Amino acid sequence: MTSHPDAHGAPFADEAARAAERAARLSYGRLLAHLARAFRDVTAAEDALGDAFAAALRSWPRQGVPANPDGWLTAAARNRLIDLARSGAVRAEAASTLDLMARAGENGDGPPLADRRLGLLFVCAHPAIDPAARTPLMLQTVLGFDARRIAAAFLVAPAAMSQRLVRAKARIRDTGLRFDLPDAGAWPARADSVREAIFAAYGAGWDAAVLAGGGDRDGLTEEAIWLARVLVDGVPDDAEARGLLALMLFCEARSGARRTPEGAYVPLAAQDPARWSRPMIVEAEEQLSVAARSRSPGRFQLEAAIQSAHVAARVTGRDLSAALVHLHEQLAAIAPTIGSVLGLAAALGAAGRPSDGLALADGLPASRVADHQPFHAVRAHLLEALGRGLDAAEARARAAALADDPAVRAFLTRTP
Repeated sequence: MTSHPDAHGAPFADEAARAAERAARLSYGRLLAHLARAFRDVTAAEDALGDAFAAALRSWPRQGVPANPDGWLTAAARNRLIDLARSGAVRAEAASTLDLMARAGENGDGPPLADRRLGLLFVCAHPAIDPAARTPLMLQTVLGFDARRIAAAFLVAPAAMSQRLVRAKARIRDTGLRFDLPDAGAWPARADSVREAIFAAYGAGWDAAVLAGGGDRDGLTEEAIWLARVLVDGVPDDAEARGLLALMLFCEARSGARRTPEGAYVPLAAQDPARWSRPMIVEAEEQLSVAARSRSPGRFQLEAAIQSAHVAARVTGRDLSAALVHLHEQLAAIAPTIGSVLGLAAALGAAGRPSDGLALADGLPASRVADHQPFHAVRAHLLEALGRGLDAAEARARAAALADDPAVRAFLTRTP
């Protein structure tokens, strides 16, 4: 043990609480993945781990914080699962596996646990799991977010989100999904689902920041980046995982420059690079460089490369508009989404080809872009470049009306 309480115990009670909090923040997903893999029941493992944290808060203030908090928590949770299995409250066939874990020395004094979080991520992205539940399931099982917090981020009623998560965990239990990495044949689709889910978590955090007036209300962007690091650490040869991490780091690096001190919106072209996070940009460039060695560019690598070119253009003052058009063309070719087409249209406008950009944007299905705010914002920019002031004003007004962010709305309604 690392400490002992004094006669009053208050300082050590605080230390115990801080130690439990650290374990919850840094190790929850790793501990849950370890237990769930052995038991193949996420809900039971969550309940047992919750009981272990409660026991820690009762025990550690009296007996001191153990030298290996993770091992202590794992042992307590494992013993709780053994009790439940023997009592018949949960699947009895798990008792032998858990007993074997105990005999193998996985207790409070043992070596560090193997990190099974990557396997848990892939379970959450299994084809048997409802796609709408995959990202919320990752946030809850790997990061420990409660259903109410996840529901708020995804604009879903808490009860509906709870039911979605319960069904997903029951699906894992009832189908006996393996907590191991998929084989070569299943890898591409499953890895793609994991990356998409992580990026969806980042997008949810971004939306939360908008609704909160620029602040990251739920910390989801930070947690999504953390999940991407888990993926990169677990599968270092996955170039697209590195591209995903690089993309999010580039975006986060500029977070402090997107608003003036008064809260006004600042577009990328007007941002002060001195307010960007240099360490994040350096790390993003390193991740992108490693990914490029695979010579297999994918969506996230290309999106990150576009961000890298924007950074280079702003920092060096060089005209990289032609390079940006080329990158956007590659992206639109492999991922022809509304967003990638609009990105290419905007890049064409910046490269002195607003007519081409407008033709591309106007070629999108009207039914899909009628209420799509970025579509009207891009059109307004292209129309202004073409000298069509009245049409540009109309498009800008439509974009402003559709903007969720008050600062963006004010920027769009200003006099050009």
